[in-house]
Amino acid sequence: MSRAATSVASNIAEGQSRGSAKDFIRFLYISNGSVAEIQTQLILCVEYGYLMQEDIDVAMDLAIQTAKMLNSLIKTIKIRNGMK
Repeated sequence: MSRAATSVASNIAEGQSRGSAKDFIRFLYISNGSVAEIQTQLILCVEYGYLMQEDIDVAMDLAIQTAKMLNSLIKTIKIRNGMK
């Protein structure tokens, strides 16, 4: 989970530094994939009995909020750059 969480922030930074909207969006999608990895790992923690559902609820909510923010940023960049 630590690697996936680090990947979210790292890909946002790398994409932004590329200088083009297309590259930034590509890296934002990669970040979104890392958020999905975190969500999957949280679910597996419950499935395997490592944690209880209530133990992951806050982290899962944060992951969902992060995915929503990434999707909103992607949409905004596409609109501002006339992309579909």
